[in-house]
Amino acid sequence: MTKTSKERDSRDQQDAVWMTEFQQGNSHSFEKLLRRHRSGVFSFCLKMLGDKTAAEDALQEVFLRVVKSAPNWKKQAKIRTWIYTIARNHCIDALRKATHRKTASLDQTLGKEETEGVTLSDRIADQKEALPDRGTANVRLRAVLLEAIESLSEEQREVFVMREYSGMPFKEIASIVGVSENTVKSRMRYALEHMRNHLAKAGITPEGKDRNRE
Repeated sequence: MTKTSKERDSRDQQDAVWMTEFQQGNSHSFEKLLRRHRSGVFSFCLKMLGDKTAAEDALQEVFLRVVKSAPNWKKQAKIRTWIYTIARNHCIDALRKATHRKTASLDQTLGKEETEGVTLSDRIADQKEALPDRGTANVRLRAVLLEAIESLSEEQREVFVMREYSGMPFKEIASIVGVSENTVKSRMRYALEHMRNHLAKAGITPEGKDRNRE
C-alpha cells in the first residue's frame, strides 16, 4: 500500500532522530535504520544488478558507507534519499566495472556453492521480498516481470524500481538521480512502455493474465 505524504514525513523524522542518536554513539539506533531500509535497498540493488550475490555484497557495502559517512550527515538531508543515493552510486560503479562481461541473466546457473542445476530465475522465485507482488502465484509471470526489469536501460531501471517498488515521489527520485523531475517522469514513461512491450511479447496482458496459459 502506497504511503501517504504524512506517513513518509513521519518516517523521515524518525529516521533523522535515529541518525542523530547514532552520531552521538547509540549503535542501537543504527540497527533500527538498518532494519527499516535493508529490505528496500536489497531489492533495489537486486533489480539494478540482476544478481543475488552481487546485491548482497552491495547491501553490505552501502551500509558500510552509511556508517563511514554518518558523521558528515546533515539534518537537511532525508535519510532515505541519502541511503538510496549511496546505493545508486554503488550499483552504477558495479555495473561499469562489469562492462567486460554480460550482466547475470535470469537463466544463468548459480555458482558451485549453490545447488547444482538451480538457476538464478529459480532462486529469485524463492526470494519473496525481491519479487514484484501483484497478487498472483504465477511464477512464470513474476519471472517475466523480472526479466523485463533487467532489460530496461540503467537510467530507466533505477527510476522504475524506485517508483514502483520503493514508492518514492518523482521529486525524491530526481534528487537521488541528479536530474530534473520532468526528466525522471520521462524516463518512467519510457520504462513503462518498454515493460508493456516486453510483457506483450511474452504473452502477458495488461491485466496480468498469461495468454499462453489460457
